[in-house]
Amino acid sequence: MASPALVLMLGAALIACLPRWLHGVWLLVIPAAALALLWQLPMGMHGQIGLFGFDLTTLRVDGLSRIWATIFLIGSFLTGLYALHVDDRIQHVSALVYAGAAVGAVLAGDLVTLFIYWEATAIASVFLIWASRTIKAHIVGLRYLVIQVISGLLLMMGTIIHYHATGSIAFDHLGLATPGGWLIFVAFGIKAAFPLLHNWVQDAYPEATVSGTVILSIYTTKLAIYSLARGYAGTEALITIGAVMTIFPIFFAVIENDLRRVLAYSLNNQLGFMVVGIGIGTPLALNGAAAHAFAHILYKGLLFMSMGAVLHRVGTIKASELGGLYKSMPWTAAFCIVGSMSISAFPLFSGFVTKSMILTAAAENHHWIAWLALLVASAGVLDHSGIKVPFFSFFHHDAGFRVREAPLNMLLAMGATAALCIGIGVYPAPLYAILPFDVDYSPYTTAHVVNQLQLLMFAALAFVVLFRSGLYPPEVRGLNLDSDWVYRRLLPRMGRGIHRGVTALRAKIVAGLAQLAGIAQHWLTEAFGTNGAAARTWTSGVMLLWVTALLAAYLLLYY
Repeated sequence: MASPALVLMLGAALIACLPRWLHGVWLLVIPAAALALLWQLPMGMHGQIGLFGFDLTTLRVDGLSRIWATIFLIGSFLTGLYALHVDDRIQHVSALVYAGAAVGAVLAGDLVTLFIYWEATAIASVFLIWASRTIKAHIVGLRYLVIQVISGLLLMMGTIIHYHATGSIAFDHLGLATPGGWLIFVAFGIKAAFPLLHNWVQDAYPEATVSGTVILSIYTTKLAIYSLARGYAGTEALITIGAVMTIFPIFFAVIENDLRRVLAYSLNNQLGFMVVGIGIGTPLALNGAAAHAFAHILYKGLLFMSMGAVLHRVGTIKASELGGLYKSMPWTAAFCIVGSMSISAFPLFSGFVTKSMILTAAAENHHWIAWLALLVASAGVLDHSGIKVPFFSFFHHDAGFRVREAPLNMLLAMGATAALCIGIGVYPAPLYAILPFDVDYSPYTTAHVVNQLQLLMFAALAFVVLFRSGLYPPEVRGLNLDSDWVYRRLLPRMGRGIHRGVTALRAKIVAGLAQLAGIAQHWLTEAFGTNGAAARTWTSGVMLLWVTALLAAYLLLYY
């Protein structure tokens, strides 16, 4: 049975061989064909093959895998449309292979198949960073690849240990009862950007190409969220981890000057909502995690698209250098506002109908601390993504840029994505219908709408007061460090300290050896020099004695 993942990968092979003028057609046709194929597949386990003595299941179609594969394929179509103007075969091929590997991973029925596709996503995605063709992008890409490969190695080790402990490689609920389950959990956590394991997102995404950043924002982290939902639903540790994930990025996003890094931090923030939902583990919470992942791919992709369009036309994405672009790029500004209102969960936008499911599940199950953290994070996201990104790029002041509007294909991609963000917010029933669990939920209750509007209005008021009073952190050039302080500051300092220590030790050893050499030279001079004992005239008796001693020693050793 044909796999949508293989359709994408074979399409990538075609693009690698076909002339440039055909790329645009295939970038749109291939994801559409794969999506049609996905929805023709019957529910169940398919594509069983034997490999290395294992029975692998390459196609598992159920409610959980199908919704993730669906949004991945929609994302592939939209990013293909967004990148139609790009004349770079490497980016087009790597984007399709990356999407195909992500789709194959969510359809995998066993851990071995998951591992194969897991590593394929790492290898394919790094070329979207290297495609920037700068020294910094090359270095960042290497760091990114190392982290992704470490995640894959942990997954492989965890799979081996899990198999020896249970005799199964099935990719079902894994839990934390075995060491293998813990290793796989950490492997998923790296790609899900758990706290202290997260900074590869802020490091790598802003260094990718304009379209590459949009593509990267779709697959890797959401694949990890799917994997957690499949293997660790109901693991209470995820509630705490997710709550922390929603809070800490707010502070870094507020002081960050690079607007793509701001969006990368807000990506961490939104992943936290999904992780909390998975940790709660009820049908409503898991539906909320799946629905929020679906909506998040769209509105975060839209925000990255709008910032990519700004970077494409202006050449910078620093908040301190932008402003007044609504005059030159009004459509891009409008689409950015749609993305901002969606991520802020305004009523009638997609984030409102998905995030509320997780908040409701947290309240129903009495996780009040997590619920409060999610509420605070909901207000915080309005500040850094809902207001800061569009305000400083399009409205803050007139920076003097007079540029053309984004290319037509970019506008079409942003327009289609914005339409989906609004459509889901206005009429969420089609999205709810494909969620993995049958749960009756209505987001548009009076209490929910009023409470959310109050929260958003007070958060907006706080921004206005802070900004007008001069207390809001100014947009200044610089590099903000969080967990990357370890490899940007601590490890280099440790390396320099070790180098100094080794150099000093080597100097002492050399000095000691030189002193010993001097003593040896003095002794040899005394013994064999011109006036040494060995230079004196020896009698025949002494020589005979030496010959006799040497002969005796030889005979002793020989026998």
